[in-house]
Amino acid sequence: MLEIACSKPLWRDGAAPGADGAPLTLARDVAQATPVAAATGGERTGTAARRRAMPRERLRESGPAALSDLELVALLLGSGLRGHDVFDVARSLLGHFGSLRAMLDAQREEFEGLRGIGPAKASTLVAVLELARRALAEQLEEKPLIDSPGAVEDYLRLLIGGRGYEVFVCLFLDVRHRLIRTEESTRGSLTRMAVYPREIVRRALMLNAASLIVAHNHPSGAVQPSASDRRLTRVLRETLALVEVQLVDHLIIGTQETFSFAQHGLD
Repeated sequence: MLEIACSKPLWRDGAAPGADGAPLTLARDVAQATPVAAATGGERTGTAARRRAMPRERLRESGPAALSDLELVALLLGSGLRGHDVFDVARSLLGHFGSLRAMLDAQREEFEGLRGIGPAKASTLVAVLELARRALAEQLEEKPLIDSPGAVEDYLRLLIGGRGYEVFVCLFLDVRHRLIRTEESTRGSLTRMAVYPREIVRRALMLNAASLIVAHNHPSGAVQPSASDRRLTRVLRETLALVEVQLVDHLIIGTQETFSFAQHGLD
Protein backbone atom coordinates (compact mmCIF):
# COMPACT_ATOMS: atom_id res chain seq x y z
CA MET A 1 0.00 0.00 0.00
CA LEU A 2 1.02 3.57 -0.58
CA GLU A 3 1.13 6.22 2.07
CA ILE A 4 0.85 9.90 1.33
CA ALA A 5 3.33 11.50 3.67
CA CYS A 6 3.91 15.15 4.42
CA SER A 7 7.17 16.69 5.55
CA LYS A 8 7.38 20.47 5.73
CA PRO A 9 4.50 22.37 4.11
CA LEU A 10 5.10 23.75 0.64
CA TRP A 11 2.91 26.80 1.13
CA ARG A 12 3.29 29.64 3.62
CA ASP A 13 -0.01 28.96 5.29
CA GLY A 14 1.10 25.30 5.77
CA ALA A 15 -1.89 23.78 3.98
CA ALA A 16 -1.39 21.65 0.88
CA PRO A 17 -4.49 20.77 -1.15
CA GLY A 18 -5.76 17.36 -0.23
CA ALA A 19 -3.16 16.87 2.55
CA ASP A 20 -4.62 16.37 6.03
CA GLY A 21 -1.22 16.02 7.70
CA ALA A 22 -1.63 12.34 8.44
CA PRO A 23 0.01 9.55 6.42
CA LEU A 24 -2.41 7.65 4.25
CA THR A 25 -2.03 3.89 3.97
CA LEU A 26 -2.10 3.00 0.26
CA ALA A 27 4.04 -2.41 0.45
CA ARG A 28 32.18 -35.80 -11.62
CA ASP A 29 33.89 -35.01 -9.66
CA VAL A 30 36.53 -36.33 -12.11
CA ALA A 31 37.91 -39.77 -11.17
CA GLN A 32 41.26 -41.12 -12.30
CA ALA A 33 40.60 -42.27 -15.81
CA THR A 34 41.77 -45.33 -17.64
CA PRO A 35 42.73 -44.82 -21.29
CA VAL A 36 39.23 -45.98 -22.30
CA ALA A 37 37.54 -43.57 -19.87
CA ALA A 38 39.76 -40.75 -21.09
CA ALA A 39 38.69 -41.41 -24.64
CA THR A 40 35.05 -41.36 -23.56
CA GLY A 41 35.61 -38.07 -21.79
CA GLY A 42 37.09 -36.67 -24.97
CA GLU A 43 33.98 -37.72 -26.84
CA ARG A 44 31.85 -35.95 -24.25
CA THR A 45 33.94 -32.82 -24.61
CA GLY A 46 33.53 -32.92 -28.37
CA THR A 47 29.77 -33.41 -28.03
CA ALA A 48 29.51 -30.47 -25.63
CA ALA A 49 31.49 -28.27 -27.99
CA ARG A 50 29.18 -29.18 -30.86
CA ARG A 51 26.15 -28.41 -28.73
CA ARG A 52 27.56 -24.99 -27.82
CA ALA A 53 28.25 -24.24 -31.47
CA MET A 54 24.76 -25.15 -32.66
CA PRO A 55 22.94 -22.11 -31.18
CA ARG A 56 25.60 -19.76 -32.51
CA GLU A 57 25.23 -21.24 -35.98
CA ARG A 58 21.44 -21.03 -35.83
CA LEU A 59 21.61 -17.45 -34.61
CA ARG A 60 23.82 -16.49 -37.55
CA GLU A 61 21.56 -18.29 -40.02
CA SER A 62 18.08 -17.52 -38.65
CA GLY A 63 18.46 -14.73 -36.10
CA PRO A 64 18.05 -14.72 -32.30
CA ALA A 65 14.27 -15.28 -32.41
CA ALA A 66 14.90 -18.82 -33.67
CA LEU A 67 16.62 -19.78 -30.40
CA SER A 68 14.91 -21.06 -27.27
CA ASP A 69 15.26 -19.36 -23.88
CA LEU A 70 17.65 -22.13 -22.82
CA GLU A 71 19.88 -21.59 -25.85
CA LEU A 72 19.96 -17.82 -25.41
CA VAL A 73 20.90 -18.14 -21.73
CA ALA A 74 23.59 -20.69 -22.64
CA LEU A 75 25.05 -18.23 -25.15
CA LEU A 76 25.13 -15.53 -22.50
CA LEU A 77 26.88 -17.79 -19.99
CA GLY A 78 29.44 -18.92 -22.56
CA SER A 79 30.83 -21.86 -20.57
CA GLY A 80 29.70 -24.41 -18.01
CA LEU A 81 31.30 -26.46 -15.24
CA ARG A 82 33.61 -29.45 -15.29
CA GLY A 83 31.30 -32.40 -15.85
CA HIS A 84 28.35 -30.11 -16.64
CA ASP A 85 28.17 -28.27 -19.92
CA VAL A 86 26.76 -24.78 -20.30
CA PHE A 87 23.29 -26.11 -21.16
CA ASP A 88 23.15 -27.91 -17.81
CA VAL A 89 24.02 -24.67 -16.03
CA ALA A 90 21.49 -22.65 -18.05
CA ARG A 91 18.76 -25.22 -17.39
CA SER A 92 19.53 -25.18 -13.66
CA LEU A 93 19.44 -21.39 -13.63
CA LEU A 94 16.05 -21.16 -15.33
CA GLY A 95 14.71 -23.87 -13.04
CA HIS A 96 15.91 -22.01 -9.95
CA PHE A 97 14.13 -18.78 -10.83
CA GLY A 98 11.13 -20.39 -12.47
CA SER A 99 11.04 -18.20 -15.56
CA LEU A 100 13.22 -16.14 -17.85
CA ARG A 101 11.62 -12.93 -16.65
CA ALA A 102 12.25 -13.73 -12.99
CA MET A 103 15.89 -14.54 -13.77
CA LEU A 104 16.41 -11.25 -15.59
CA ASP A 105 14.69 -9.32 -12.80
CA ALA A 106 17.00 -10.84 -10.18
CA GLN A 107 19.45 -8.66 -8.30
CA ARG A 108 23.15 -9.53 -8.46
CA GLU A 109 23.22 -10.98 -4.95
CA GLU A 110 20.48 -13.47 -5.87
CA PHE A 111 22.96 -15.31 -8.11
CA GLU A 112 25.46 -15.84 -5.29
CA GLY A 113 25.95 -19.50 -4.41
CA LEU A 114 24.26 -20.83 -7.54
CA ARG A 115 26.23 -23.64 -9.14
CA GLY A 116 28.17 -22.50 -12.18
CA ILE A 117 27.39 -18.80 -11.66
CA GLY A 118 30.42 -16.84 -10.51
CA PRO A 119 30.79 -13.07 -10.22
CA ALA A 120 31.54 -12.63 -13.94
CA LYS A 121 28.48 -14.56 -15.15
CA ALA A 122 26.25 -12.86 -12.57
CA SER A 123 27.42 -9.46 -13.78
CA THR A 124 26.69 -10.43 -17.39
CA LEU A 125 23.16 -11.51 -16.56
CA VAL A 126 22.40 -8.36 -14.59
CA ALA A 127 23.85 -6.20 -17.36
CA VAL A 128 21.48 -7.66 -19.96
CA LEU A 129 18.35 -6.19 -18.38
CA GLU A 130 20.04 -2.90 -17.64
CA LEU A 131 20.97 -2.58 -21.31
CA ALA A 132 17.34 -3.21 -22.24
CA ARG A 133 16.18 -0.54 -19.78
CA ARG A 134 18.64 2.01 -21.12
CA ALA A 135 17.74 1.27 -24.73
CA LEU A 136 14.07 1.88 -23.95
CA ALA A 137 14.93 5.06 -22.03
CA GLU A 138 16.81 6.37 -25.07
CA GLN A 139 13.73 5.78 -27.20
CA LEU A 140 11.61 7.70 -24.72
CA GLU A 141 14.00 10.65 -24.86
CA GLU A 142 13.64 10.90 -28.64
CA LYS A 143 9.87 11.23 -28.98
CA PRO A 144 6.90 12.50 -26.96
CA LEU A 145 5.86 10.00 -24.31
CA ILE A 146 2.25 10.98 -24.67
CA ASP A 147 2.38 9.45 -28.18
CA SER A 148 4.09 6.25 -26.96
CA PRO A 149 2.06 4.79 -24.07
CA GLY A 150 3.06 1.24 -24.98
CA ALA A 151 6.77 2.08 -24.83
CA VAL A 152 6.28 3.77 -21.46
CA GLU A 153 4.54 0.71 -20.04
CA ASP A 154 7.24 -1.62 -21.41
CA TYR A 155 9.94 0.56 -19.88
CA LEU A 156 8.23 0.66 -16.48
CA ARG A 157 7.63 -3.09 -16.45
CA LEU A 158 11.35 -3.63 -17.05
CA LEU A 159 12.21 -1.01 -14.45
CA ILE A 160 9.98 -1.96 -11.52
CA GLY A 161 7.58 -4.73 -12.59
CA GLY A 162 9.67 -7.54 -11.15
CA ARG A 163 10.61 -5.91 -7.85
CA GLY A 164 9.66 -7.79 -4.68
CA TYR A 165 8.90 -4.56 -2.86
CA GLU A 166 6.94 -1.43 -3.74
CA VAL A 167 8.73 1.34 -5.63
CA PHE A 168 7.42 4.77 -6.62
CA VAL A 169 9.08 6.36 -9.66
CA CYS A 170 8.70 9.68 -11.45
CA LEU A 171 9.27 10.33 -15.15
CA PHE A 172 9.97 14.06 -15.54
CA LEU A 173 9.06 15.44 -18.98
CA ASP A 174 9.85 18.62 -20.91
CA VAL A 175 7.33 20.86 -22.68
CA ARG A 176 7.28 18.44 -25.65
CA HIS A 177 6.58 15.47 -23.34
CA ARG A 178 10.05 14.01 -23.88
CA LEU A 179 11.80 12.29 -21.00
CA ILE A 180 14.19 14.47 -19.00
CA ARG A 181 14.96 11.99 -16.23
CA THR A 182 13.57 8.96 -14.43
CA GLU A 183 13.97 8.97 -10.66
CA GLU A 184 13.02 6.54 -7.92
CA SER A 185 11.15 8.71 -5.47
CA THR A 186 10.81 6.18 -2.69
CA ARG A 187 10.71 2.46 -1.97
CA GLY A 188 8.88 0.50 0.66
CA SER A 189 8.12 -3.04 1.73
CA LEU A 190 6.02 -5.75 0.13
CA THR A 191 2.78 -3.95 0.98
CA ARG A 192 3.53 -0.44 2.22
CA MET A 193 5.32 2.69 1.02
CA ALA A 194 5.32 6.39 1.95
CA VAL A 195 5.09 8.96 -0.85
CA TYR A 196 5.98 12.63 -0.29
CA PRO A 197 4.15 14.94 -2.74
CA ARG A 198 6.19 17.94 -1.59
CA GLU A 199 9.45 16.26 -2.62
CA ILE A 200 8.02 15.34 -6.01
CA VAL A 201 7.02 18.97 -6.61
CA ARG A 202 10.47 20.16 -5.52
CA ARG A 203 12.23 17.81 -7.96
CA ALA A 204 9.91 18.84 -10.80
CA LEU A 205 10.83 22.48 -10.24
CA MET A 206 14.56 21.73 -9.97
CA LEU A 207 14.49 19.79 -13.25
CA ASN A 208 12.32 22.43 -14.95
CA ALA A 209 9.80 19.75 -15.83
CA ALA A 210 6.61 20.78 -17.57
CA SER A 211 4.79 17.53 -16.89
CA LEU A 212 5.14 14.27 -15.04
CA ILE A 213 4.26 10.59 -15.26
CA VAL A 214 4.35 8.72 -11.96
CA ALA A 215 4.17 4.97 -11.39
CA HIS A 216 4.36 2.41 -8.65
CA ASN A 217 4.40 -1.39 -8.73
CA HIS A 218 2.23 -3.96 -7.01
CA PRO A 219 4.44 -6.97 -6.13
CA SER A 220 1.30 -9.09 -5.82
CA GLY A 221 0.71 -8.64 -9.56
CA ALA A 222 -2.81 -7.22 -9.18
CA VAL A 223 -3.13 -3.74 -10.65
CA GLN A 224 -6.57 -2.53 -9.60
CA PRO A 225 -6.17 0.73 -7.64
CA SER A 226 -7.33 1.17 -4.07
CA ALA A 227 -9.16 4.20 -2.74
CA SER A 228 -5.83 5.43 -1.34
CA ASP A 229 -4.19 5.07 -4.78
CA ARG A 230 -6.94 7.27 -6.17
CA ARG A 231 -6.55 9.85 -3.43
CA LEU A 232 -2.80 10.05 -3.99
CA THR A 233 -3.43 10.69 -7.68
CA ARG A 234 -5.78 13.58 -6.88
CA VAL A 235 -3.37 15.10 -4.37
CA LEU A 236 -0.46 14.94 -6.81
CA ARG A 237 -2.49 16.37 -9.67
CA GLU A 238 -3.77 19.30 -7.63
CA THR A 239 -0.43 20.00 -5.95
CA LEU A 240 1.52 19.94 -9.22
CA ALA A 241 -1.07 22.16 -10.90
CA LEU A 242 -0.29 24.95 -8.39
CA VAL A 243 3.23 25.19 -9.86
CA GLU A 244 1.98 24.70 -13.43
CA VAL A 245 3.22 21.13 -13.82
CA GLN A 246 0.82 18.67 -15.41
CA LEU A 247 0.32 15.15 -14.08
CA VAL A 248 -0.01 13.21 -17.34
CA ASP A 249 -0.66 9.79 -15.82
CA HIS A 250 -0.26 7.57 -12.78
CA LEU A 251 0.46 3.95 -13.71
CA ILE A 252 0.20 0.86 -11.52
CA ILE A 253 2.62 -1.79 -12.75
CA GLY A 254 2.09 -5.51 -12.27
CA THR A 255 4.18 -8.38 -13.56
CA GLN A 256 1.92 -8.77 -16.60
CA GLU A 257 -0.67 -6.00 -16.51
CA THR A 258 -0.72 -2.22 -16.14
CA PHE A 259 -3.42 0.16 -14.92
CA SER A 260 -3.49 3.70 -16.28
CA PHE A 261 -5.33 6.39 -14.34
CA ALA A 262 -5.34 8.60 -17.45
CA GLN A 263 -7.33 5.99 -19.33
CA HIS A 264 -9.80 5.87 -16.43
CA GLY A 265 -10.33 9.55 -15.75
CA LEU A 266 -7.14 10.29 -13.73
CA ASP A 267 -8.86 10.09 -10.36
